[in-house]
Amino acid sequence: MIQSPFYENRSIGVRILSDDQIWEIKRSALEVLAKTGCKIQHEGAIKLLKQSGAIIRGDLVRVPEHIVEQCLLSAPKGITIYSRDGRRAMEVEGRKSYYGTSTAAPNTRDALTGEVRETRLVDIIQGAKIADALPNINFVMPFGSAQDVEPKIAEEIHEFEAIVTNTTKPIMFPSYSIKAFEKVYEMASEIAGGLDTLREKPFLIAFPEPITPLVFPHDTVHRVFFAADLGMPQYNGPIAQLGMTGPVTLAGSLVLVLSESLMSITLAQLKNPGTPCFLCAGIIPFDMQNGICCNTGPELNLCRVALTQIAQSYGLPTFGIAGTSDSFVPDIQAGVESTFSLLNQRLGGINIIHGLGYLGSGMVCSSEMLVLGNEIVGMVERFMQGIEVNVDTLARELIHKVGPGGNYLQEEHTFKNFRKELWLPSIFPRQSYDAWQGQNSKDTVKKIKATIREILETHKVPPLPDKTVMALERIKQAGDRELAQG
Repeated sequence: MIQSPFYENRSIGVRILSDDQIWEIKRSALEVLAKTGCKIQHEGAIKLLKQSGAIIRGDLVRVPEHIVEQCLLSAPKGITIYSRDGRRAMEVEGRKSYYGTSTAAPNTRDALTGEVRETRLVDIIQGAKIADALPNINFVMPFGSAQDVEPKIAEEIHEFEAIVTNTTKPIMFPSYSIKAFEKVYEMASEIAGGLDTLREKPFLIAFPEPITPLVFPHDTVHRVFFAADLGMPQYNGPIAQLGMTGPVTLAGSLVLVLSESLMSITLAQLKNPGTPCFLCAGIIPFDMQNGICCNTGPELNLCRVALTQIAQSYGLPTFGIAGTSDSFVPDIQAGVESTFSLLNQRLGGINIIHGLGYLGSGMVCSSEMLVLGNEIVGMVERFMQGIEVNVDTLARELIHKVGPGGNYLQEEHTFKNFRKELWLPSIFPRQSYDAWQGQNSKDTVKKIKATIREILETHKVPPLPDKTVMALERIKQAGDRELAQG
């Protein structure tokens, strides 16, 4: 019998599913792949699946359990991601968590004017620069979807150049054009100093997504195979909308997206065993009153943590979305929703958490929300450190020394430990009322704007060598010409 959800506190963490529930969902997903199957719109993939023993009926492919299980065995249980300059940046394994920006929104909220307008390439440049400066942001995605790039060419090439020249941090990159996807990797290879070096120290994560329910378009499979051939890490994240593109029951949608994620991993492993893959997917509430998809809400966080538990049972890396809001302004709602999701998904031990900076149900990117999210992450990470208990922290001798009526401010023990023990905010006001008034009553919103202004005016990103910049320009121009010709 399936048990009820429960919470546990071994160190600091949260569990949504029992072991029995995980088993039931995994078995159900394998049954979907074996009996219902997926629509695979890629002839090469169909041929590969048929050779492996899958059952083919036109473009409908049913995959027996033993094929999936074999592919899961060859998928790496951890992925090391590097920075642009070859430094180890993220060890994506276990319960380690890393945070990144939002992406692909057609609109941007201007941090200094408050105007919401179409995203421009300059917004992606500024987003990368701000993310580069924020200490708790570990990776960068295109901060929006540039609407001012010529429609006949692929915006992804221009967006990648905008990001990679304005941050040294790892990049997770969505792409929708096959040719642009290949050009992005050509540019990344140029930056790394060659394809072999890029394979050895990847700073780029691919983002090919199937279409829920159970459809794998040709372009998606091509990107899966292209990244797999290069041995590059990839996130294959299907997204189900509760009651819309997936069952309205959380368990039902978990079964659906798990089956899609398992199929994605199977495709990648059949193409090139050992390809680094995430086991992950999105489940988002569909608001039946307003007809919109929500990027927040308890259901989203329940499902993200639940799917993370399932991925952890396979030992595979995980992916989430947090630090977002359905509000259109960085207000109280935005602060509550951002904090709720960041804390819950960090408690779940999700490895890669993107989405910091989203407003308006994922339709608006906001630098203000990105800076706010950076602050919240600092608070969450301090909470996750828990309480260290040892001879030094118990402080028995110190308590005896200070005795009744004393104070600890002048003690060496305090000086040695206060930075480690006490989290200090960077934008949240924490001072006396008189001091606050003396600073022109600068609230959090004003401090966020001041932070953004300072970053844009003073933060310097280490430049790429001139030779590399010229090579990127040549690749971009060649890609523009090829895409314009169709």
